[in-house]
Amino acid sequence: MFGRPPLEERIAARQRERAPLKPGKVFPHAPAKVVFFFSLAVVVITHVVALSLFFFDSGP
Repeated sequence: MFGRPPLEERIAARQRERAPLKPGKVFPHAPAKVVFFFSLAVVVITHVVALSLFFFDSGP
């Protein structure tokens, strides 16, 4: 459509241009690492808050 190749061909061409991943490298780019550790921190913080509310609740 509109003179462009299909999406699959564009993705394949982009992947051919990229260099192969280095062995032992987990995150291919920095934003993936930032998002992963941010989401991990959010999960840990919410669990700590929930457990503190559960154990230290000064109920009636």
